Amino acid sequence: MIAADRIVRNYILENRIKGTRLLQKLVQEASTRGKESGAQAVIIEKCRELGLQMDIWEIGDEQLRDHPAFCSDRADFSGNPNVIGILKGSGTGKSMILNGHIDVVPVGNLNDWDHDPFSGHIENGRLYGRGSTDMKGGTAAMLMAIEAIKNSGITLKGDIIFESVIEEESGGAGTLASVLRGYKADGAIIPEPTNLKIFPKQQGSMWFRISIKGKGAHGGTRYEGINAIEKAMPIIDRLLKLEMDRNSKISDPFFDKVPIPIPINIGKFQGGDWPSSVPDLAIIEGRMGVAPDEEMESAKEEMEKAVMEASIADPWLRENKPLVEWFGARWLPGNLDPGHELVDILTDSFIDIKNSQPLIEASPWATDGGILSKTGQVPVVVFGPGITERAHQANEYIRLEDVFDAAEIIALTLLKWCGIEKMKGDK
Repeated sequence: MIAADRIVRNYILENRIKGTRLLQKLVQEASTRGKESGAQAVIIEKCRELGLQMDIWEIGDEQLRDHPAFCSDRADFSGNPNVIGILKGSGTGKSMILNGHIDVVPVGNLNDWDHDPFSGHIENGRLYGRGSTDMKGGTAAMLMAIEAIKNSGITLKGDIIFESVIEEESGGAGTLASVLRGYKADGAIIPEPTNLKIFPKQQGSMWFRISIKGKGAHGGTRYEGINAIEKAMPIIDRLLKLEMDRNSKISDPFFDKVPIPIPINIGKFQGGDWPSSVPDLAIIEGRMGVAPDEEMESAKEEMEKAVMEASIADPWLRENKPLVEWFGARWLPGNLDPGHELVDILTDSFIDIKNSQPLIEASPWATDGGILSKTGQVPVVVFGPGITERAHQANEYIRLEDVFDAAEIIALTLLKWCGIEKMKGDK
């Protein structure tokens, strides 16, 4: 009898064109925030073709919005559902969640793109388009793995729970809704673009806003005012020092190749509204990285303390304390023991396909893995095709060979993790 792993590998090899067309269809649907329905329709069609047990629902109920991990400024999720497809096993093996987000970030400046951002253009073994790397390539790989197992006549012992969720790019409300709906498992893989590296650890992150008060005056007599932009400068300097201090404490070897494991990024600055006026308000907005083993509240306290320390040295700021707020998106960190069985099995499957050892590192960005692990208590590994540095960039692309490799590695991992109940032809 031919081994199950050989059967599923052959199936994926023989159906590469089919898998490519699926990915192309997904990329051609412009599933930016609030417009996920078209791409989800492609997912639904594929899941029904595979005969998966379906659950399709619009998120946003009171239970979700009242949960402490909920983070979204989106008032209405209607028309853009979460999609779950389940390949049932016999019930005697370990279950696995395969989680992917369908939402993509905006395209940015169209003039920076060589092709339409949603063309799905294929050239030299690459498929181009917004979301190809982040993370529709990973979603296609998951579906190819499930199809290879299902259509090869293999029945698993454990269930596979495929999740296509919305809102990952804005804080993870889609995955949180799935957890609260009861979808948990013995393990989970999130195929974000890791360059086929294995990430058992993921940093968390959250957005912050610091408002610095000044005193308005005419620019010609600026000495009569207090320039809020100038008063923001020592705050920015202190944030840079805080970033250095926090990262100097990171000793985890899985961050060795990450130059700044938990960055504090100043992403937006606003001050003043007229060149001839002294600005009476400056606003700093940014993103704070959170270590895998760190509590979100602890990180918040560190920043708030640092801002207050910077204020004490300045008489104006001492009397007019800057306001630190936490708003918008937030992602929980994830911290799986690198010796966990899921990491071992995924590593073995990688070696089977690539004939080499995988790189095991910590994620340089946050994912929905923190919600699955912290809220759902599900062991999570982030592993997938896609070029990390191409995510959120113009001319985003994915190497198709990586998608097929990921599909094979995920398929073999499912066989080993869930266990094989029977194969086609077994009596």
